[in-house]
Amino acid sequence: MDVLGELLDIDWASVSREIVGFVRDYVESSGASGVVIGLSGGVDSSVTLALLARAIDPKRILGLVMPTSFTPRQDVEDALYIAKSLGIRYKLMGIDGVVEEFKRTAGIEEGSGTRIAIANLRARVRMSLLYLHANMENLLVAGTSDKSELLLGYYTKYGDGASDFLVISHLYKTQVRRLGKELGLPERIYAKPSSPQLYPGHRAVDELPADYEVIDQILYLVFDKGLGLRETASRLFIDPSLVASVIRRYLSTKHKRALPQAPKTLSIAVDEDRLRRELEDLGGSRA
Repeated sequence: MDVLGELLDIDWASVSREIVGFVRDYVESSGASGVVIGLSGGVDSSVTLALLARAIDPKRILGLVMPTSFTPRQDVEDALYIAKSLGIRYKLMGIDGVVEEFKRTAGIEEGSGTRIAIANLRARVRMSLLYLHANMENLLVAGTSDKSELLLGYYTKYGDGASDFLVISHLYKTQVRRLGKELGLPERIYAKPSSPQLYPGHRAVDELPADYEVIDQILYLVFDKGLGLRETASRLFIDPSLVASVIRRYLSTKHKRALPQAPKTLSIAVDEDRLRRELEDLGGSRA
């Protein structure tokens, strides 16, 4: 079996059951009223939503569709389609006005020197809106990042990388696409090319060293199978420089996957079960 075949040789029904069980238990144990999720019309948010809707009552899910003036119309239509078809509550709200106000307040204009900063601002504005609604309605924010994006650091820190829990973070992008197919999503959604759309014409293929089908095989062999970089290149019949490019990206984005650094690590050595029992004993006491 080739590497891509290995990646996709999974019991998808079992994968779905495991995720659904995790989400149901996590949401119920948190005491939250439900979940809020950002919907882009892409495969990751659509698959995540489909799994959420299997785990809890769809009426407990709020989807936010937050386009800009340059968001492709088809993406907005796909986001609204998946929300309506799964029977969740949803809101459509453009973010251009908020972004423009940030730029005005900071006294900056969009150009080549500020493009990436403003692109990341758009992701952070969306996350702020998600947490605004989460706070108002006692909801948890569901993260939509997949394993490929997390290993590559291909997300905005404190933007789309921020959430209360993750749903598909153990699945590579190609696996998420297959899961989307297994869940019955339309092909136009599960096969849609990845396009963050944080600035006009923004596409993943223009920023990453290869398409996800190749990147995922590299990541799988290095991180899941423990192969060396040259061995990985040989197994995939690709230039070692491509493998090196992917791994350099992983190493250079380590800070995105780590907690903020401090002179001393916060260490909490306490039996939390004991604390809970003692709180029950105290009852309504304010002690």
